[in-house]
Amino acid sequence: MQPPAPKPARERVLDAAHQLMLTVGLARATTKEIARAAGCSEAALYKHFASKEELFIRVLTERLPQLTPLLNGLATEHGGGTVEENLTEIARQAALFYEQSFPIAASLYAETQLKRRHDEAMREMGKGPHLPIEGLDAYLRAEQAAGRVRADADTFAAASLLMGACAQRAFAYDVTAERPSAHTFAARLARTLLAGIGV
Repeated sequence: MQPPAPKPARERVLDAAHQLMLTVGLARATTKEIARAAGCSEAALYKHFASKEELFIRVLTERLPQLTPLLNGLATEHGGGTVEENLTEIARQAALFYEQSFPIAASLYAETQLKRRHDEAMREMGKGPHLPIEGLDAYLRAEQAAGRVRADADTFAAASLLMGACAQRAFAYDVTAERPSAHTFAARLARTLLAGIGV
């Protein structure tokens, strides 16, 4: 039996970057260390990624739970499942995303230059933390038009509350051993939000 083919360099770099960003933080995960862990040269790393900031964004979009496809699908094809079921799944994915990305992204706020470069890279790539809120707002407006969300509900505020709660879960429970499971948290959050905006 032949051994499995080695992963392509780009995949090895993403895996190494993800692991190093989790263990030593974004600020200390240098491209040199990432390349070494991936078994390639720093020049090879730069063939696939223009900067460490781009590499970080690719780790977020390719290695962590994804909200955008779920939100886009629900906004364009709403009506499948109940609003509560859909909000529960959105909240579960968001809770897992923030839980996994918070340890990586936290070091951004310790270095203003790193944060500025990161923000610039996000803008250039059309990414950013505002997109999940906008995607959830679009879904809720579609449900509102279908009569499954109250006509007077502030869908942007509701989207901001849900995403903010999921991000806060990652932050608030980081220092305790009592973080509620993503599924339990998501179900409770969806039910509570829907009590305010549901018909």
